[in-house]
Amino acid sequence: MDTRIALIGIIVENNDSIEQLNQLLGEYSQYIIGRMGVPYREKQISIISVTLDAPGDCISALSGKLGMLPGISSKTLYAKNEYQRKT
Repeated sequence: MDTRIALIGIIVENNDSIEQLNQLLGEYSQYIIGRMGVPYREKQISIISVTLDAPGDCISALSGKLGMLPGISSKTLYAKNEYQRKT
């Protein structure tokens, strides 16, 4: 299976969406390499970065679903080189 390395940057401005956000990330946990969250209390937001090694369509699907959550903004950055993982 061909996979890509990607980083999804997420900004949470609505804490009511956190449960849905965590549920989505749980659905894609098999592809998640790492996750880091930073609360920025002064601005009342949270910043989350999620690193993935997944098929391109899975990355796109997750990114799209995240972007539809109220108060959640996300952008996806792909590695220039395509790395392959055989499963």
